Amino acid sequence: MRTDRSGHDGPVPPLDPDHCYVAVQSRDHRFDGWFVTAVRTTGIYCRPSCPAITPKRTNVDFYQTAAAAQQRGFRACKRCRPDASPGSPEWNVRQDVVARAMRLIADGIVERDGVAGLARRLGYSERHLTRVFSDELGAGPLAVARAQRAHAARLLIETTSMTLTDVAFAAGFGSIRQFNDTVREVFAASPSELRATNRRGPIPTSAVTTGTGPHQGVSVSIRLAVREPFASHEVMSFIGARAIPGIESWDGTTYRRSLDLPGGVGVVGLVAMADHVAARIELSEWSDLGVAVQRLRRLLDLDSDPTAVDTALAADPPFVAIVAAAPGRRAPASVDPYETAIRAVVGQQVSVAGARTVAGRIVDAIGQPLPEPFGEITHRFPRPDELANAPDVAFSMPGARRDTIRRVAAAVAAGDVELDVGSDPAEVHRQLLALKGIGPWTADYVVMRGLGHPDTFLTNDLGVRHGLDRLGLDAADAVRWAPWRSYAVHHLWASLAAPAATAEAPSPSPSPSKEKS
Repeated sequence: MRTDRSGHDGPVPPLDPDHCYVAVQSRDHRFDGWFVTAVRTTGIYCRPSCPAITPKRTNVDFYQTAAAAQQRGFRACKRCRPDASPGSPEWNVRQDVVARAMRLIADGIVERDGVAGLARRLGYSERHLTRVFSDELGAGPLAVARAQRAHAARLLIETTSMTLTDVAFAAGFGSIRQFNDTVREVFAASPSELRATNRRGPIPTSAVTTGTGPHQGVSVSIRLAVREPFASHEVMSFIGARAIPGIESWDGTTYRRSLDLPGGVGVVGLVAMADHVAARIELSEWSDLGVAVQRLRRLLDLDSDPTAVDTALAADPPFVAIVAAAPGRRAPASVDPYETAIRAVVGQQVSVAGARTVAGRIVDAIGQPLPEPFGEITHRFPRPDELANAPDVAFSMPGARRDTIRRVAAAVAAGDVELDVGSDPAEVHRQLLALKGIGPWTADYVVMRGLGHPDTFLTNDLGVRHGLDRLGLDAADAVRWAPWRSYAVHHLWASLAAPAATAEAPSPSPSPSKEKS
C-alpha cells in the first residue's frame, strides 16, 4: 500500500513493501484491489487476503496493478482470484494523469480509440504517456487494458452461462484467438478449463430482471464485488429517491435505468446486498458490457475504501454517531457526468420531487424512446446536441434555467466543457463557472457527483448548512474532513432524516443557494 493517500497531485510515493507484507500476513480484505502480491517461487500473483500459506518476505514482490505482475510473467492465483476483487480506490481519489488515464481505460477508451486516442484525450503524446505509466505502474496503458480484458473475461466465464464466444467479445477482445491466448497466458488455463473448474456456477438469470426483455440484444446477470462494510440500503435509497421517470425506476428493492453506451442502448437492474450487488444487464452489443459494469461501479461508488473514510470522519467527535449509524456509506457518482450536469441545473432551487418531475418531462419530450420499453424504462437521456437544439415547449421551467440547460448542452457538444471520467475536476469547475447561469453550487455538485470526486464540499448547499447547524459545526470545519469531504456531505444530508430531526427540518436534498443566471 502507499504511505500517502491524500489524493493531491504531485509525485506519488511507491508501494511500501513492509506495510504491504503486514497486510498480507493479516489476510486483510480491506487492501484487496490496492495491490497484488507476486510470489517468485510459484510464479503466481494474489490478492492481499489470499487464504494460502503466507509466503516468506524474501520471496515476494508487490505491484500496484495486475498488469505489472503479468508483464513479469506471473499468473493469477486460481484460489483467491485477484481479478474478482473490487477496483483500487486510488484511481478515484487521485486526479493526476495516471489516475485519469486509469479511469478512461476502465471506461473502454483503449478498446474504442487505442492508446493513441487515450493520449490525445489527456493531452499527451503516446510515447510520453506510456513512459509515465511504465515508470509508476511497471506496465504501459496497453498492458493495463489487456489485463482488464483478461479479468473481465474470467469474471464472465466463472459467473455467467454466456458462451465463450460471447465472453470474448463482451470482454473487449478483437478475436477468439486473442481471447484464448491471453486467458491461457494470464491464468495458465484455457477458457473452457476455467469454466469446468468453477464450483460456484453461473448466477441464475432470474436473480434480477429489467423488464420484458428485448426482441433483439443480449443479457447477462453478474455479481459486482464490493469492499465492506457497504451501506447498501442507503446508497440505493439515495439514487432511487432521485430516479427520473422514463430513464430510471426504484421500487424499494430494485433500481433500474437505461444507459447510453458506445455501441447502443442498455438497461440495467440492480439489487444491493451487504457483500455484493446483483446486476442484470441488457445490451444492444456485447462490446458495451465492460463499459456498463464500470459505470455502474462508479454510480454506486463500489471501489471506495469505506474503512479509511469512516475512520477519518469518525475521528471528529461530531461525526462519531452519524458514521456509526451507517458504516460504509458511499458517495454515489454518476453513469454520465453530462447527464449529472443537466440534472444539477434542473434541480437549482427546487425540491428533489420537483426536479424529478421536470426532468421526466424533458426526457419524455426530447429523449429517444427505446426500441421496446423495459417496464417503466422507456427512454434514454437526451444527448447534448438534442438538448441544445430543443424547442422552448420541451422545458417546463423558467426561461433563464432553460437557457442555462441549452448552454451547458451546447458547450458539451462543442467540446468546450469536457465531461467524462478522465476530466480534470479543477478544469471542469472552471469551464462550468464560465457559463452564464452556473454558480458555485452547480459546479461543485457536478464535480462531486458527475466526476465522483471524493473531496468536494458543497459549502452553499442548504441541506449541508442545516446538517452543520444540527451538529454545532461551521463550513470552515470541513477542512478537517479532507480528503473525504464528499462523504461528509452525504452524512450531513442523511443526518437530517435522523429521528432527532424536527418536523420542520428540510429534506436531505442537494438544494443550492440562489445562483445568478
